[in-house]
Amino acid sequence: MNYETDLERSVRKALDGYFRDLDGEKPQGVYEMVISCVERPLIEAVLTRVEGNQTHAAEMLGINRNTLRKKMKTHGIKG
Repeated sequence: MNYETDLERSVRKALDGYFRDLDGEKPQGVYEMVISCVERPLIEAVLTRVEGNQTHAAEMLGINRNTLRKKMKTHGIKG
């Protein structure tokens, strides 16, 4: 059985609202939009959890520390 998580439900609900609000306009760049909207709060929450330790945050996220730093710069997240 596949159970939908709270996070999945939230994303689905937000996307349903997004598509509904387009009012007939053709959606574009949905993937990048969603990733961008989710990535910043994800990184911020993990950094808070590890008290700003970028090495631990990268490990928790399953990404390279340099990748984390690049994403932090992209999203304007202070180290």
